Amino acid sequence: QVQLVESGGGLAQAGGSLRLSCAASGSIFSIYTMGWYRQAPGKQRELVATRNRSGSANYADSVKGRFTISRDNAKNTVYLQMNSLKPEDTADYYCKADIATTSQRRDYWGQGIQVTVSS
Repeated sequence: QVQLVESGGGLAQAGGSLRLSCAASGSIFSIYTMGWYRQAPGKQRELVATRNRSGSANYADSVKGRFTISRDNAKNTVYLQMNSLKPEDTADYYCKADIATTSQRRDYWGQGIQVTVSS
Protein backbone atom coordinates (compact mmCIF):
# COMPACT_ATOMS: atom_id res chain seq x y z
CA GLN A 1 0.00 0.00 0.00
CA VAL A 2 1.24 3.43 -0.96
CA GLN A 3 -0.17 6.73 0.23
CA LEU A 4 0.49 10.31 -0.78
CA VAL A 5 -0.49 12.90 1.78
CA GLU A 6 -0.54 16.60 0.89
CA SER A 7 -0.36 19.50 3.31
CA GLY A 8 0.14 23.23 3.33
CA GLY A 9 -2.78 24.55 1.34
CA GLY A 10 -5.16 27.24 2.42
CA LEU A 11 -5.97 30.86 1.79
CA ALA A 12 -3.51 33.49 0.60
CA GLN A 13 -3.75 37.00 -0.72
CA ALA A 14 -2.65 37.89 -4.21
CA GLY A 15 1.08 38.42 -4.17
CA GLY A 16 1.49 36.13 -1.21
CA SER A 17 3.10 32.72 -0.82
CA LEU A 18 2.20 29.20 0.16
CA ARG A 19 4.22 26.02 0.37
CA LEU A 20 2.73 22.64 -0.38
CA SER A 21 4.20 19.37 0.76
CA CYS A 22 3.46 15.82 -0.34
CA ALA A 23 4.86 12.84 1.52
CA ALA A 24 4.79 9.33 0.12
CA SER A 25 4.66 6.39 2.47
CA GLY A 26 4.14 2.66 2.36
CA SER A 27 5.87 -0.25 0.69
CA ILE A 28 7.99 1.88 -1.61
CA PHE A 29 10.90 0.44 -3.54
CA SER A 30 11.69 3.50 -5.62
CA ILE A 31 10.12 6.84 -6.57
CA TYR A 32 10.67 8.26 -10.00
CA THR A 33 9.02 11.49 -11.13
CA MET A 34 7.01 13.45 -8.56
CA GLY A 35 4.84 16.36 -9.47
CA TRP A 36 1.98 18.69 -8.82
CA TYR A 37 -1.19 19.15 -10.80
CA ARG A 38 -4.15 21.42 -10.23
CA GLN A 39 -7.79 21.55 -11.12
CA ALA A 40 -9.83 24.71 -10.96
CA PRO A 41 -13.64 24.60 -10.81
CA GLY A 42 -15.06 23.73 -14.21
CA LYS A 43 -11.64 23.10 -15.72
CA GLN A 44 -9.55 20.08 -16.53
CA ARG A 45 -6.70 19.00 -14.33
CA GLU A 46 -3.43 20.49 -15.54
CA LEU A 47 0.24 20.01 -14.89
CA VAL A 48 1.88 22.56 -12.61
CA ALA A 49 5.38 21.17 -12.15
CA THR A 50 7.29 17.90 -12.07
CA ARG A 51 10.72 16.87 -10.87
CA ASN A 52 12.48 13.62 -11.58
CA ARG A 53 14.91 11.73 -9.37
CA SER A 54 17.88 13.38 -10.99
CA GLY A 55 16.54 16.82 -10.21
CA SER A 56 15.32 17.96 -13.60
CA ALA A 57 12.23 20.10 -13.28
CA ASN A 58 9.45 20.99 -15.68
CA TYR A 59 6.97 23.84 -15.18
CA ALA A 60 3.78 25.03 -16.76
CA ASP A 61 4.31 28.35 -18.49
CA SER A 62 1.74 29.96 -16.21
CA VAL A 63 3.84 29.32 -13.09
CA LYS A 64 7.39 29.70 -14.39
CA GLY A 65 9.35 32.17 -12.32
CA ARG A 66 6.81 32.06 -9.50
CA PHE A 67 6.66 28.44 -8.37
CA THR A 68 9.53 26.15 -7.44
CA ILE A 69 9.31 22.39 -7.11
CA SER A 70 11.80 20.57 -4.95
CA ARG A 71 12.07 17.16 -3.38
CA ASP A 72 13.77 15.38 -0.55
CA ASN A 73 14.42 11.87 -1.78
CA ALA A 74 15.41 10.67 1.68
CA LYS A 75 12.00 11.70 2.98
CA ASN A 76 10.04 10.67 -0.13
CA THR A 77 8.63 14.18 -0.15
CA VAL A 78 8.01 16.75 -2.85
CA TYR A 79 7.39 20.43 -2.20
CA LEU A 80 5.87 23.26 -4.18
CA GLN A 81 6.87 26.75 -3.16
CA MET A 82 4.33 29.15 -4.61
CA ASN A 83 5.25 32.83 -4.66
CA SER A 84 3.59 35.86 -6.21
CA LEU A 85 0.28 34.05 -6.09
CA LYS A 86 -2.51 35.18 -8.37
CA PRO A 87 -6.27 34.62 -8.08
CA GLU A 88 -6.04 32.36 -11.13
CA ASP A 89 -3.85 30.00 -9.09
CA THR A 90 -6.96 29.11 -7.08
CA ALA A 91 -7.54 25.38 -7.50
CA ASP A 92 -7.34 22.00 -5.88
CA TYR A 93 -3.72 20.87 -6.04
CA TYR A 94 -2.85 17.21 -6.42
CA CYS A 95 0.42 15.44 -5.90
CA LYS A 96 1.34 12.62 -8.26
CA ALA A 97 4.24 10.21 -7.99
CA ASP A 98 5.53 7.43 -10.20
CA ILE A 99 6.30 4.75 -7.63
CA ALA A 100 7.64 1.25 -7.81
CA THR A 101 6.76 -1.23 -5.12
CA THR A 102 8.02 -4.78 -5.02
CA SER A 103 5.08 -5.88 -7.16
CA GLN A 104 4.34 -3.04 -9.57
CA ARG A 105 5.18 0.40 -10.82
CA ARG A 106 2.44 2.94 -11.42
CA ASP A 107 1.28 6.49 -10.75
CA TYR A 108 -0.22 7.33 -7.40
CA TRP A 109 -2.27 10.43 -6.58
CA GLY A 110 -2.81 12.33 -3.39
CA GLN A 111 -6.26 13.30 -2.19
CA GLY A 112 -5.89 16.92 -3.21
CA ILE A 113 -5.54 20.10 -1.22
CA GLN A 114 -7.32 23.39 -1.73
CA VAL A 115 -5.51 26.62 -2.51
CA THR A 116 -7.50 29.84 -2.62
CA VAL A 117 -5.95 33.16 -3.62
CA SER A 118 -7.96 36.27 -2.93
CA SER A 119 -7.56 39.47 -4.90
